[in-house]
Amino acid sequence: MIVRALTWLGRSVRETVADVGFATRTFFALVLAFGSAFRRPRLVTSQVHFIGNYSLVLIGVSGLFVGFVLGLQGYYTLNKYGSEQALGLLVALSLTRELGPVVTALLFAGRAGTSLTAEIGLMKAGEQLSAMEMMAVDPLRRVLAPRFWAGVIAMPILAAIFSAVGIIGGYLVGVQMIGVDEGAFWSQMQGGVDLWNDIFNGVIKSVVFGFAVTFVALYQGYQAQPTPEGVARATTRTVVMASLAVLGLDFLLTALMFS
Repeated sequence: MIVRALTWLGRSVRETVADVGFATRTFFALVLAFGSAFRRPRLVTSQVHFIGNYSLVLIGVSGLFVGFVLGLQGYYTLNKYGSEQALGLLVALSLTRELGPVVTALLFAGRAGTSLTAEIGLMKAGEQLSAMEMMAVDPLRRVLAPRFWAGVIAMPILAAIFSAVGIIGGYLVGVQMIGVDEGAFWSQMQGGVDLWNDIFNGVIKSVVFGFAVTFVALYQGYQAQPTPEGVARATTRTVVMASLAVLGLDFLLTALMFS
């Protein structure tokens, strides 16, 4: 019994270390494939369109309703302290620092990440990747790298759109519906939001999340079992692992940026 348990433990540790090592090699190979990916810019631009443009409606609608909620909750909270004129500042800081990058990354994982995993997994199940290898075409450079860099490019743009639409939503609720002074709404926002400490840090977060979510999606598809059940499990793992990675990285980045 003890020998069997030790055998199982040793096998599990060995497989975990091997998976981590392969994932690390794959990540750096994708990063180093930057030049080869952009030697065929149409591959990258088509993937940016597929990943980013088709996610635009989801991001825009979600950002609008998040802005609505921030406008309502922010006004009710600030009104208790007579500071409702700072509603614009509250909405802008909440979106640019945290909610914009984080919520966009979670939505990106659920929409674009699962799509990438399913696409790569089905290509593997259909032996298209093996056929490329037989023709001396590296699937990592030809298939994975353009999608990886397209995700990294699309993520900050989508996060910026989410934040901008969210601010408009907060304005509509706070100013047009509730009656907060419009001049105070925009002037407080303009005076309190710093370009580098707030907006630029939010951009850095969104870029890091783009690396993490896109890599998790591609790696899970690349490692999926070539069966319908294997692709389904890989898609589920993408959502779970990418969401946890986003939340964990958000905590680390926030601690480093705003400590």
